[in-house]
Amino acid sequence: MSTTLDDRARYRDDPSVLSVLKRPRLLTREVLAGLVVGLALIPEAIAFSVIAGVDPKVGLFSSFIMAVAIAFLGGRPAMVTAATGAVALVVAPVAPTYGLDYLIATIILAGVFQILLGVLGVAKLMRFIPRSVMTGFVNALAIFVFSSQIPHLLGVPWLVYPLVVLGILVMIAMPRLTKVIPAPLISVVIVTAVVLVFAIQVPTVGDQGELPETLPSLFLPNVPLTWETFTIIAPFALGVAVVGLMESLMTAKLVDEITDTHSNKTRESWAQGAANVLSGFLGGMGGCAVIGQTMINVKSSGARTRISTFFAGIFLFLLVVVFGDFVATIPMAALVAVMIMVAIGAFDWHSVRPSTLRRMPKSETFVMISTVVLVLLTHNLAVGVVGGVFVASVLFVRRVAHVVAVTRTVDADAARYVVDGELFFASSNDLTTQFEYAADPDRVVIDLSRSHVWDASTVAALDAIETKYAQHGKTVELVGLDEASGTFHGRLSGGFPPA
Repeated sequence: MSTTLDDRARYRDDPSVLSVLKRPRLLTREVLAGLVVGLALIPEAIAFSVIAGVDPKVGLFSSFIMAVAIAFLGGRPAMVTAATGAVALVVAPVAPTYGLDYLIATIILAGVFQILLGVLGVAKLMRFIPRSVMTGFVNALAIFVFSSQIPHLLGVPWLVYPLVVLGILVMIAMPRLTKVIPAPLISVVIVTAVVLVFAIQVPTVGDQGELPETLPSLFLPNVPLTWETFTIIAPFALGVAVVGLMESLMTAKLVDEITDTHSNKTRESWAQGAANVLSGFLGGMGGCAVIGQTMINVKSSGARTRISTFFAGIFLFLLVVVFGDFVATIPMAALVAVMIMVAIGAFDWHSVRPSTLRRMPKSETFVMISTVVLVLLTHNLAVGVVGGVFVASVLFVRRVAHVVAVTRTVDADAARYVVDGELFFASSNDLTTQFEYAADPDRVVIDLSRSHVWDASTVAALDAIETKYAQHGKTVELVGLDEASGTFHGRLSGGFPPA
């Protein structure tokens, strides 16, 4: 897997870690962004641990390990990797059914699968994801992030609501005063201060679960190394690998657009796998890119390098192990306010404006809506993306299937047909019906200079046309084939049974 000089220039970090280390203002921005993300990771890591049926420290350890590991392994700059809901949902049946050791073995195997997929270049498939699916992905994640905050707003003391509003107002106002300190951090500090000073009784981070007090240690899963074990964990591991990679690569592509930079998706793939392997061997539940916290890091806090990702992991560890007693007092209202602003900022409002909907082709809008609906129904961004790509593919095939035109002219010697358009399985199925077999003279010329033969279905259709004319005692001459089409047709022609 070689990397050319052009590739290195394309994927060069901008700004680089070294340049940020030499500029105190940028370094301060990256470190503070990491602090905000570290805070935001705590309640979600605990919540995802509950989904996976394990102790909260498993999710917290996983987030700490993966954030630090990915910063060194070379994931997308400024993208945050940690325990996620998508991975937790995939492995949810494992721990309650087979135990924690099987869950850890699943995560390690998932990491190995991701490394293999990365080496095989699966990241290159990202080029086949249409922009309408990407827009649906962005809008779905915004709705997903917002809806995940609703449980923290139901059945709570009424003072939670003004605290959330206060946090939102602070984040709206602070960027107009200063951008040196991330607005979400100031918001969390102010809301926490108000709660502590006035002794307001509202749900806090400590209410979400017990925080760990020690470092993670080496964890060797106690599972038999047998084929039976492999058959138990492999389906879950493959699910984690595919879902994690897809969510990470989509998030990386989103950050690419926000920052106007390029990231190496292949490197991201195997780095995610290596981080999952490390997470498993240190007792973590694995994960992938965390979309909400990545948006906090990139959009709200302005981070641009792996320094912020590294410090997100370091601060997460310090906050839960060293300053756990203080972190436990942070009101959930402060973090809910941050996530609501993330959801509002992430949503592509332009895509749902009436003027945009009137101008945009209905098929594009349908693909975007399909992606959003699938995500909301399954609570899985990866399923939504796959479904959106499938819908887009079907609509594309349906559209291009009708763009092939066949024009017929007849002179004294021959009938001449000009085929205009791309020929593949969808467009060539009806090709045989567009010829006048009985009415044409003995010589027929089919001009393919304005088309291209893409698949065996088209070759089979051309063979069928020649066969039908032969049954009428007429000869067919194919002309105008480009070199690739001629070679392809010559190799396959005559190899199909008559229809």
